Amino acid sequence: MPKKKADKRYMLIDGNALVHRGFHAIPALTSKSGEQTNAVYGFTMILLRAIKDLKPTHIACSFDLAGPTFRHDSYAEYKGTRVKAAQELYDQFPRVKEVARLLNIPIFEVKGFEADDVLGTLATELCKQSQDNCDVMIVTGDLDALQLVNKCVKIYTLRKGIGDTAIYDEQAVKDRYGLTPLQMIDYKSLRGDPSDNIKGVRGIGEKTAGQLIQDFGSLQKLYAAIKAGKIGDKIKPRILQLLIDGEKEADQSYFLSKIVCDVPLDIDIQPYQFKQADLTATMKLFQELEFRSLIDKLPKDYIGAKELPAVEASAEIKAKSKGTAKSATKDEGAVDAPLVPQAVKLVDFKQDYQLLDSLEKLDKVLKKITKSTDKNTDLAIDTETTGLNPIVARLVGVSLATKPGEAYYVPANIVTKSEALKKLIASNAAKIGHNIKYDLLVLQNENIKLENPAFDTMIASYLLNAGTRKHSLDAAAFNELGYQMQPIEDLIGKGKNQITMDQVDVEKVSWYAAEDADITLRLKEIFEPELKKEGLDKIFREIEMPLIPVLANMERWGIKLDIDLVARLSEDAKNQINDLEQDIYKLADEEFNLNSPKQLGEILYNKLGLTSGKKNKTGLSTAAGVLEYLLGEHPIIEKILNYRELSKLQSTYLLALPLQVNPATGRIHTSYNQTIAATGRLSSIDPNLQNIPVRGTGLGAEIRKAFVAEKGYKLVSIDYSQMELRIIAHLSQDKNMMHVFKNKEDIHANTARAIFGVGDEGLTDDMRRDAKTINFGVLYGLSSFGLSSRIGAVTNAEAKEFINKYFAAYPQVKQYIDSVKVDVNRDALVKNELGRTRKFPEVKSSQFFIRAAAERAAVNFPIQSLQADVLKIAMLNIFREIAGLGDEIRMLLQVHDELVFEVQESAVDKWIEIIKPLMESAIKLTVPVTAEAKVGDNWGQMKRVEQNSP
Repeated sequence: MPKKKADKRYMLIDGNALVHRGFHAIPALTSKSGEQTNAVYGFTMILLRAIKDLKPTHIACSFDLAGPTFRHDSYAEYKGTRVKAAQELYDQFPRVKEVARLLNIPIFEVKGFEADDVLGTLATELCKQSQDNCDVMIVTGDLDALQLVNKCVKIYTLRKGIGDTAIYDEQAVKDRYGLTPLQMIDYKSLRGDPSDNIKGVRGIGEKTAGQLIQDFGSLQKLYAAIKAGKIGDKIKPRILQLLIDGEKEADQSYFLSKIVCDVPLDIDIQPYQFKQADLTATMKLFQELEFRSLIDKLPKDYIGAKELPAVEASAEIKAKSKGTAKSATKDEGAVDAPLVPQAVKLVDFKQDYQLLDSLEKLDKVLKKITKSTDKNTDLAIDTETTGLNPIVARLVGVSLATKPGEAYYVPANIVTKSEALKKLIASNAAKIGHNIKYDLLVLQNENIKLENPAFDTMIASYLLNAGTRKHSLDAAAFNELGYQMQPIEDLIGKGKNQITMDQVDVEKVSWYAAEDADITLRLKEIFEPELKKEGLDKIFREIEMPLIPVLANMERWGIKLDIDLVARLSEDAKNQINDLEQDIYKLADEEFNLNSPKQLGEILYNKLGLTSGKKNKTGLSTAAGVLEYLLGEHPIIEKILNYRELSKLQSTYLLALPLQVNPATGRIHTSYNQTIAATGRLSSIDPNLQNIPVRGTGLGAEIRKAFVAEKGYKLVSIDYSQMELRIIAHLSQDKNMMHVFKNKEDIHANTARAIFGVGDEGLTDDMRRDAKTINFGVLYGLSSFGLSSRIGAVTNAEAKEFINKYFAAYPQVKQYIDSVKVDVNRDALVKNELGRTRKFPEVKSSQFFIRAAAERAAVNFPIQSLQADVLKIAMLNIFREIAGLGDEIRMLLQVHDELVFEVQESAVDKWIEIIKPLMESAIKLTVPVTAEAKVGDNWGQMKRVEQNSP
């Protein structure tokens, strides 16, 4: 008689296993308060994924309690070889349990027993109560639980990281191990488990243990056969002696390995529900932990569904057992979970949003708004558009707000007709926006001028928390206000069926857009006093906000691209890549997928026998750093590195750049982002023009030649000289380094003489090049190992001696670096001279590598952030000088320490004379600041202009 279909599914969670997996899978993650949250985040993500996949009707969770268990009472060394985890992991358990309780999940814990025992007992009793007519799914990252699998119980486990899951039923266990679930205890009793310090039988490995249990059925039957002399020729003499000698250990290992299923428990698991009250409480915790990305993964109360979704063992497991593994992107039986309701709010917001779809309605509101702005009231503004690229996007509508809780949406057809609205946007009233540079550029497309962008909440969020990238309007609304904004996907959809905003019903757009303006205004009221409190108001008001129109102007100009040259370079690259492929296949004596790390590893390490490096998920590493270490060991390595470099340049630039040219202008319009780099540096995106190779004669240098000046113009590049080293000389007040710069000497040559102990006559180009590496590397915490790998032909000990000699030559630099480390360990933050701040909560970590990384970044911050600010100040000064002279000079690009201009040929000398001093006077250091000017028809071929600095 067929088994009746289960109407209950119990999901039992191994809390400890999920916490450990989350902690190790996710890098150090902290909230703005400094609380480490990676284990909590990982646990929560896995839990919500399992709820989505399994759709349980009942859920329970178990954790280990501190203190010894009955296993320790029997064997004091149980788990004695485990290294104590970082304290940050243990510190997160209370939060993890708080998450479980707020999700309305009961927690079962029993002193003297492990979570596995509690889960085993729950599973056994639940199956008995239902007469095996239920599904019990144990969610764990520990395969020891496979012994619990039966016709009622399955294991939902994690294979790699936290996103790759598998489900084991009885057949899946058999497919993978060739054993029944109960035989897994016998198997472990023989092979042991070093992670738990379970000895097993010495000398018996996995393969032998598996075969013995397959042949004899169980540990008990195996030893019974040995004692009865009924083993025939199934066991070799050596193995037989090991088994006889290890019988006591095997019995003990069986006792330790077996999950007990009779823990004294009151088994009362109520049907699972996640109600509005649970949602609100969970949202508050998620706000505190800054887990906004997990909100749409929260479950709803789906109890009462007519039937449960089918859950089967993962197809990949079954395929592997047959030697036909296929890549699986989603487990069979997974069903999308419903999302939580939109616009969940933890505070009672007034939200009076109006659609102004006629000039009459707009004029009435504008009279009220104009009176407000006349009284110095802020005007929050936000645009809705047809796309993300502000240079080509068309306006769909504008939203406005001057008072929290009141906002208005004006469709584009009304905006363009209203001279009063255009006048308001162009007035001197303070405009508030979130990424207001985008709005400024989009409005320009409609010939509407946005004046006085006074407060950008995205930039404010960034300055207050420069170490994170959680600066979207949605993230800020949730983290600061406890408000979950309406996702844009609700309006335009996702994937291939996604539409643009102009295709959405205006009523729907109205609420969404008005919400943006309202929330932006509310955030301004929070961020403004925080900026003042943190001493960041000056950076915000005098550098970041004035820079917005400068960057918008640069983006609007863009830079001309020689598409024909790019096409020729692309064809050359294609031929070179093909030649390299054939050379590599010849050296390997076979063809293979060069872009497959696994196949490449097979060739390099198994077939060619090269020195193997560190291992990763796919096998032995073939990362660039590993291959560079192997240079000289086999000619194939140099070919592979060249192939990779050319392939990257081809895909990133030669094939992509022509597609990014604006047909209307023939130019590329990169976008500059002020809120990505933690140091304050500007980031170039869509496309990134800051990563194009600068030096050399290869393809990278050729790509720069494709960026050209318009006819009748020249490109002028003005670049700061050794700015980072000048700043460290200034900050450290190192007398020797200051002497070099004040006397216009060569800092790299000076360092080379000190490190290599030579005079001018013995100094070589190689020595100077190595000294340059040391000059920059040591400042940012380059270790002796890192230095030896970078400069080559130098042992670790020699590199360490170089570093010692460096600090002997510049002793105040060492003192300065040490002082920054002391400061960051005391304050968990670092400021630069102008007040820009970065917080380093991770410096308090108990894990050395996390603390060391934080210290390196802290030493880096005052130097690079001041360098970034100096360049921004120079850009502001130059922009004021060239404003209104677009036909004569245009500021086009900022790349690291370089500014690129397009200047009429007749005015090149004039503008170099003006701009160079403006850059050199942007900041007053105790050493001279110098800049170099270059001129050319393209960015790759520019000649240096000799001029005297003032």
